[in-house]
Amino acid sequence: MRTRRVGWGVLGIVALLACTPARASEPVVDGRPPADAPGAEKGAPPAPVGEPPGTTAAAPVTRFFLHGDGVLRLENAHTHEKIVVRFRDPDGAYSAQALAKVDALFRSRGDDARTRVSLRLLETIDYLEDTEQPQTLQLVSGYRSEGYNDALIAKGGQAARTSMHSEGLAADLRFGGVDHRALWERLRALECCGAGFYEKSGFLHVDTGRPRFWEQHTSKVKENLSKGNARVIARTDYDRYGDLVGLETTLHAITVHPLRIARQAKLVASDGGREIATLELASRHAPAAGGDCIAVDGRGAGAREHLRVVSVEPPKGGLADPAARGGPGVAVRARIALTTCEPRLEATPERIETNPIEVSAAALGAGRGTGG
Repeated sequence: MRTRRVGWGVLGIVALLACTPARASEPVVDGRPPADAPGAEKGAPPAPVGEPPGTTAAAPVTRFFLHGDGVLRLENAHTHEKIVVRFRDPDGAYSAQALAKVDALFRSRGDDARTRVSLRLLETIDYLEDTEQPQTLQLVSGYRSEGYNDALIAKGGQAARTSMHSEGLAADLRFGGVDHRALWERLRALECCGAGFYEKSGFLHVDTGRPRFWEQHTSKVKENLSKGNARVIARTDYDRYGDLVGLETTLHAITVHPLRIARQAKLVASDGGREIATLELASRHAPAAGGDCIAVDGRGAGAREHLRVVSVEPPKGGLADPAARGGPGVAVRARIALTTCEPRLEATPERIETNPIEVSAAALGAGRGTGG
C-alpha cells in the first residue's frame, strides 16, 4: 500500500480553484470533436451558457467547483475494460466521443443499457482520482437500468428503489492502495455529495445528491426513503455561470406524479437565504404557457424533469451586497429555490433547493429578457 500523502486541505482548496495539471506521460485514448465542429456529435452536452448583451460577463472555463485535469483513467471491475480519456479540454469543452466511452464503461450489467453519465459525477470522480492518485481506480457499479436495479432488490442486494445509479448520478468505486475510510471522512468534510463507505465490499459509493453519509451497516436503501416525492432533488447542469438565462436544473427522484412546480423561482444567497433575483422557468415537456405552475406528469419526464431559466429579474434597487457590485469579475454564490404548487401529493416538499452555484454579478445586475 502506498504512503498516504499529507496536506489534503491544501489539495482540496487548490482543486476548487484551478484544474490539476494533466499528467502528460500517459497516452490519452479518444480525441476531441473536430476543431471546426466542437460538440457537434449527437449527444454532446449543451454549450456553456453565454453572456448577456450589454455585459462583460464571460462563461467560466472550469464549470464545476470540484474538478480534476479532465483526464480519467478507469477500469470496469467486472469486465476489466479500461479507458484513459480526455473528456474535457483545457478550454473547458467536453468531448462527446470521450463521454460516449465513459457511458459505455458505466453501462448496466445484464442488459448493457446505457445513459448519459452526469458531468457533475464525472468531474467529482476526476477530482478524487487526481487528489488521491490511486494505484488503480475501478468502477464496481455505474449505471443501473430499471430492470437490473429491480433484479438486485429481488435478490436482497444493496439497492434503493429510486437509486441514483438509475439516473447516471452515482458510482461505486474502488481506489487501489487508498484507505477508503479515510477518503470517506474527507468527503464528509467537503460536504460535496452523497458518500457511502462499504468496508466489507471494499468500495465507496459517490453520488451527486445532497451531502449525506453512511456506512454499509447504517444504509437505509431498503426503506424506500424517496417514496411519495420525499427526496426530490434539484441539480443544475453546471456550478459556475456567466449568465443564468439558459441554465437548466433537473429534478431527480420523482416518485409520484403530477409534481407541480411554480414557474417563478428565486435565486437566494447561500449565506442566509436572502433573495437575489426572480427567475422564470420553462419545461422541456410541459406546455410553454398556461398557468403559474408546471405540471410534471411523468409521460415525458419519468423520474426526472428538466427546467430551463428563460428570464432573470434583478432585485429592485440592485444587489444589496456592495461587494457583489464590485465589477464584472465578481461572482455571487447562491442557490435556486423552487416552490411546489398545491395540491402537494404525499410527501412532496414545499421548497426544493439546488446545489450552490456561482453567477456573474454583472449578469444579475443587468437581468435578461425571455430566452425561450
